[in-house]
Amino acid sequence: MSTPGGGSVTLKLATSLDGRIALFNGASQWITGEAAREKVHQLRSEHDVILTGIGTVLADDPQMTVRLPGYDGDQPGRVVLDTRLRLPETAKLLNGEGGMVLVFCGGDVPAGHQAAIEAKGAVVEPMNRFDGPSISLKAAIARIRELGGDNIMIEAGAKIAASALKHDLVDRIEWFRAPMVLGGDGLPVFAALGLERLDEAPIFQRVGVTECGADLHESYQKAR
Repeated sequence: MSTPGGGSVTLKLATSLDGRIALFNGASQWITGEAAREKVHQLRSEHDVILTGIGTVLADDPQMTVRLPGYDGDQPGRVVLDTRLRLPETAKLLNGEGGMVLVFCGGDVPAGHQAAIEAKGAVVEPMNRFDGPSISLKAAIARIRELGGDNIMIEAGAKIAASALKHDLVDRIEWFRAPMVLGGDGLPVFAALGLERLDEAPIFQRVGVTECGADLHESYQKAR
C-alpha cells in the first residue's frame, strides 16, 4: 500500500440500463463488454487498494488485479470484508499474483481456517463490529488509511455500495452501464438506504460520459 497522501474513495459500478447487477439467480458475467472491463483495469491501476466483500468473492471469485497488455506498474492491494472468515483457500485472490491481500474479519472465527488463509500469504485482521452484525465499512476504510492506502476503489455488491453512500464515504462514482434491461426481478445495484425524505438522498454531479464499446461510462463527483 502506498505512502499516505490526500486520498479518495471511488465506487465502481457495472450494471444494466435499469441499474441491475445480476439476474434474480445471481448470473452476472458479463453484463458489460470487453472495452468496459479494460477501462476497469485502468481504473484499478490508478488506485492503491481495491475493496470488496465476501459475497462478491464467493459469487464471482475475482482476482481484482490490473491485467492490461504490457502493464508493469504496481498492483493494488486487495481488501476483503469477511465477518465470518468464509474466504476459500482456493480463491483466486490467494493465487500469489497481484498486491497484498488484507482480510478484515470478526473477532470470533475458526483459528485453523485463519492460519490456512495466512499461510497463503494474506493478512487476516480481526475487527470489532460497529454497525450490527457486519464489519463497519467506515472503520475498515480508516484502517486502510492508517496502513497507507489512500486512494481506494470499492468493487462490491449492493450492501457495501449502499453502506458507502449512507455513510458519506464516496468521493467519486465510475458507473459502467450496459444497453440491456434485466427488469424488476434483477438484483439492484444498491441495497436499501432507509431514506424518508428526498433531501436526505446523496447527490452527485455528472462530470463525464463516454462510450465504452457498446456500454456507457458515466463519471460522477460528490456534490459539495
